[in-house]
Amino acid sequence: MAEHPHAALVRKGYDAFARGDMETLRELFAGDVAHHVPGSHILSGDFKGRDAVIDLYQRLFQETNGTFKAELHTLLVDGRGHVVSVHRLTAQRGSKQLDENGSIVFRIVGDKVTDLDECVEDIDRLDQFWS
Repeated sequence: MAEHPHAALVRKGYDAFARGDMETLRELFAGDVAHHVPGSHILSGDFKGRDAVIDLYQRLFQETNGTFKAELHTLLVDGRGHVVSVHRLTAQRGSKQLDENGSIVFRIVGDKVTDLDECVEDIDRLDQFWS
């Protein structure tokens, strides 16, 4: 059975992110895309528009000296424009280590990602990592 087109779109995004391919990510996002990051740290908040979201991703790599990884485990679709990803986040930032389960709820309209709502296993632990 073929993968659902929305799952394939999100998988393509994870593959591009893993390669640091921001141009491919830019193509997958609607112009008014928004990525919502939970917590109370230097990278939490709402990032609106392609440029702001791409800047967020570049900062993830910069702040961790390129060690930030999101290993995709599974994708769940509803066939109505939502995809839920489950992944493992790992990174090193100075002497701090991140090793955390996470998820993103993607909203897709047509063939573009319009919204990403990020969820994490332990918000306090994430805040400590980025503080």
